[in-house]
Amino acid sequence: MRFLIISGMSGAGKSRAMNVFEDLGFYCVDNMPVSLIPKFAELCITTTDKYQNVAIVTDVRGGGGEDFSLLFSALDGIKNTGFIYRVLFLDASTDILINRYKETRRKHPLDTVGIKEALEKEREILETVRNRADYTIDTTALTPLMLREHLIELFSGTESKNLMVISIISFGFKHGIPIESDLLFDVRFLPNPYYEAALKAKSGLDKDVRDYVFSSGKAEEFLRLTRKLIDFLIPQYIDEGKSSLVISIGCTGGQHRSVAIAEEVAAYLKKRGHHVNINHRDYQHN
Repeated sequence: MRFLIISGMSGAGKSRAMNVFEDLGFYCVDNMPVSLIPKFAELCITTTDKYQNVAIVTDVRGGGGEDFSLLFSALDGIKNTGFIYRVLFLDASTDILINRYKETRRKHPLDTVGIKEALEKEREILETVRNRADYTIDTTALTPLMLREHLIELFSGTESKNLMVISIISFGFKHGIPIESDLLFDVRFLPNPYYEAALKAKSGLDKDVRDYVFSSGKAEEFLRLTRKLIDFLIPQYIDEGKSSLVISIGCTGGQHRSVAIAEEVAAYLKKRGHHVNINHRDYQHN
């Protein structure tokens, strides 16, 4: 039996995750009070023929920090029956969570003085759960489809060389650094197609722009060193339990050099068997 507890920040994607687990055949329960979860777990143990795969969402609506500590103590207490549970924690940057709430116009469950203060309080309450998480997914840079693909890869039971989802973001420094970045590379040292009249209106997705960026030989050397660094770091992050990695590559405007390099890095990682998403954040389609 697989018993999964799903928690995380409000707006980080728990409802979308529940939809995915329902599609995967899990028996799903949303917003179960913390105090009831151990009793429900015992029920599942005695009726394993009915509850083979269980996913339960619990968050600040169902209890506080002390309640979560009691929850894990109770669940650990029934491990001697062979019961095994896992914790999935969904998170996102505060700025992104605020934007999501503005888009949906929903009220945060702890919002009494302001959404930012509510999110800070929620992070404090959920710290116990986050520290116990077996899987932590940062959805800041993930679209709903990316999140779905990641969860299916993690929990569908299929074999995979790598359970980490790697997001590659190209961006322009003049528009701001992506706050979700784990690794950040500055490629403003490369030849800039912006100053070539025939290339200015194009992007790093165009072959002639790509050829220009790589014309000096610096780009190839940069990629050689970057690939070596990334190949070293990815297994280290995986060993630490990190399930998502955001690699940001920036140039001045996010149109030419960063796009071309991001495409090369993404293609390399895909060939290595990694699950890769790519997002050209500041590329303006013509």
